[in-house]
Amino acid sequence: MLAPQVLGALEPAPGKVFVDGTLGGAGHTRLLLGAGATVYGIDQDPYALERARAARIPGLHVLEGNYRDMAALLAAEGVTQVDGVLLDIGVSSFQLDDGERGFSYHTEAPLDMRMSQSGESAADVVNTYDEADLAAIIYEYGEDRLSRRIARAIVYAREKAPIETTVALADIVKRAYPGFSKGIHPARRTFQALRIHVNDELGALRAGLEAAEGLLRPGGRLAVISFHSLEDRIVKRYLLGSETLTPLTKRPLVASEEEQAGNPRARSAKLRSAQKRAPGDVGVQP
Repeated sequence: MLAPQVLGALEPAPGKVFVDGTLGGAGHTRLLLGAGATVYGIDQDPYALERARAARIPGLHVLEGNYRDMAALLAAEGVTQVDGVLLDIGVSSFQLDDGERGFSYHTEAPLDMRMSQSGESAADVVNTYDEADLAAIIYEYGEDRLSRRIARAIVYAREKAPIETTVALADIVKRAYPGFSKGIHPARRTFQALRIHVNDELGALRAGLEAAEGLLRPGGRLAVISFHSLEDRIVKRYLLGSETLTPLTKRPLVASEEEQAGNPRARSAKLRSAQKRAPGDVGVQP
């Protein structure tokens, strides 16, 4: 996704070292490797790690963990500075397409949503959190104006039986929406909110941006792909407020019309990038 934009932002070349903090299917990593770079790919998803290790991709060092901990993960490999960091935020295509992971409301599956397959699941949240906390999560992370109504419907439904599957939750949310008949499923925002909460995605993003800034050598570059306004606002504000990073564009780059036509998920993708300044340099905003 956004392949030309990623290459333009990071400028990979032989001898350069990069971190792909969200390895996933290694699509972006292969772009960097194809330019002759070395890549340290980080992922917390055991299935992504298994695929990457089985592929035995030359030049790729696979590291298990969350990208928020990239400094410690690379230090363990003897690496303290890199030429670039790429973060492709949110759920991957593999995770969405694997119905058993519980990320999609279109497929009957256990209500899980954990990227690392450890810790609290989405089912734990909807079945144990009180109504006020559920409403806060759905409003803050899903930006849904009917968050209180949805939370009330969840609490009412779980009093009769635990909510254990994706379809069961999606039906509860749909019934909480008055007059819904067609269009974007109303459960989309609730599922997004639960996924973000369960995986602490926004906390990881903030910590990951700070870690990336610290790892970059002067002249090194950071590229971040986000998919919704919550993520993009965090990235934008961080880059503008940084004392050592200079944003490379005023506005985020987006996918071409051709890519959007071939890959609908690319329609919401936004790429922001920045370059690390040398000590004493004064950044000039683009």
